[in-house]
Order: sequence, then structure tokens, then C-alpha cells
Amino acid sequence: MFLAKSDTPPINKKVVEYVDTVIGKKVDRGECWDLAAAALDYAGAYLDRSNQKNIYVFGKVINPKQEEIFQGDIIQMENVKVEYTRDNGIYTESMPHHTAIVYKVLEKDRFKIAHQNTSFSGKKVGISEFSLGDLQKGKITFYRPYKK
Repeated sequence: MFLAKSDTPPINKKVVEYVDTVIGKKVDRGECWDLAAAALDYAGAYLDRSNQKNIYVFGKVINPKQEEIFQGDIIQMENVKVEYTRDNGIYTESMPHHTAIVYKVLEKDRFKIAHQNTSFSGKKVGISEFSLGDLQKGKITFYRPYKK
């Protein structure tokens, strides 16, 4: 099991605390970004709502190659394509514009993520695995929540 080098920030813990209350439920309209917005609001964290149609800013940008990723960090995916092998099959997923929350850190570049508006959980909050090593194309931005 992967052990974090440092403690999860308190605001990130509040984000995950919120996610725990809504797994299997629809948050707001069921859009992916609604889950992150509600979790950040619950945690008293900053959310830039100035340009909701294009770019979301969920906190401080984190570089996963240089900084530790914590549960409760937010992931924004733009034009992402991932490919992975499971159960003797090769799977491909495309996420043109998707928001998720790091629910649990499994390894430095492998996570359980909480998200909604997906093919596997529909408009309800579900948990799935996500690995940076599966990224084929696109841009992934990690954000560290901080107080308003």
C-alpha cells in the first residue's frame, strides 16, 4: 500500500467527508462539476465561478510530478483519452471536459476518484480507479483546495 509522505490538509479531509455523504446520490443537476462545487462549498473552500463554461479553478494548481497529491484534491480533465487493461480486455475512455475528486491515493500516480455524470454511475456519484499512466492524450490539472 502507498503511504503518504505528509498529512492530508484539513480542508481536503472536509472535501472527502462530503463525498462520503453523497456516494450513490445525485448532487445538484448530476453534472460532474456539481460534485466538486458542492464539496468545496461544504469545506469552505475557494471556487472561481467567473468562467464556468470553459475553465474551472478549484484552488491552487498542483504539479503531480513535483508535489504530493492528496485525497480531496480536484482533477480537471480536458480532451483526455485513457487506455487500460482489466480482466483480459483493453478499455478506452474519452473525457472531453470532466471534473473529479481524488477520493483515495493508492500510489503516487494511481487513485480512486469520485465523480458523477459517467458511463458507469450515470448522474449519481460513483468511485472508480484512475491512473496517470493510462493517459494517452489530453490535459489533466490537479487543484489543491484552500479556504475562501
